[in-house]
Amino acid sequence: MTERSSQNAKFGLSPASLARLFHTPSLIYFIMVAETLSMRETARRLNVASSAIARQIAHMETSLDMPLFTRESRRLRLTPAGEVLLRHAKSLTAPLESAVSELDLLAGLKSGTIKVATVESVGLTILPGLISEFGQRYPRLHVDVRMVVGSEVVDLVVSGEVDIGFTFLTKPRRDIDVAIRRDLPIGAVMRPDHPLASADALTFDACFAHPVALPKRGLSIRDIIDPFMDHDRRAPRSYVEANSVRMLFELAKTGRYVAFITTLGIEREIASGDIVFRPIADKGLPLNRFAMVVKVGGGLRFAPAAFFDLAKTYFDTTDDPRLHAG
Repeated sequence: MTERSSQNAKFGLSPASLARLFHTPSLIYFIMVAETLSMRETARRLNVASSAIARQIAHMETSLDMPLFTRESRRLRLTPAGEVLLRHAKSLTAPLESAVSELDLLAGLKSGTIKVATVESVGLTILPGLISEFGQRYPRLHVDVRMVVGSEVVDLVVSGEVDIGFTFLTKPRRDIDVAIRRDLPIGAVMRPDHPLASADALTFDACFAHPVALPKRGLSIRDIIDPFMDHDRRAPRSYVEANSVRMLFELAKTGRYVAFITTLGIEREIASGDIVFRPIADKGLPLNRFAMVVKVGGGLRFAPAAFFDLAKTYFDTTDDPRLHAG
């Protein structure tokens, strides 16, 4: 008996059993149930009977001798074993999904899904217009957008859970390709009647003498600010933390807080005079680097590649003031 056969026998799985367990319909059913957390919704999307899906899942659990799902408040939840299987099942089916997308495009059907992860500031400002234009060009393509913090964008791209990421990078990464790069200055935002609104060269020391709104750790701006916050001598007098750039902006609008953000997404309010943006003048403060990223060596399928090409053309040819320093 070979070592592999011995391992299979240990778990009660012969090579034939493994082949039946991981045949394509079973994987498709399992992945869809894992994504929807509902056998009924899976049955509706795949146009098959719920009982057929339940049988396939039960067969997988019996063969593995491990539960893949638990039920909580009328909703399914992946077990640790289910999470492990889902991760590997996606890697097994990804080539088939790529082939189907490419064949559909060649046949003129133009169907497929583009999975995008983005930070909030880009997702609320630049992406809606890009997605709208893309939808007009490819009305049968589906765009799936996740809004997360910057570090999660890169993790999702590297893991293959999304095709394209829009984020801010504070340091180089070897596991991603940076297709677009723009540098944005970090500054302090406040209401026009705030005592610091008329300052020309604003420093962290000056800001920390007032109540401030700080981005929480995980947001790229906080990674840049942290080295300038010596908690022994330069800790803020009073501060609020938030994991939303929009929330920081709204706090600044109250008049009490000075918020640390870039100009991305608040250009209209600056132009109207509703708020004031002052760049931080501390020496050695780096710029916040916006980037469109993809996985190194990942190779985009036809549908994501079409979205990637549109986005790259936009950033290469459009003089968008939101993505330029100053």
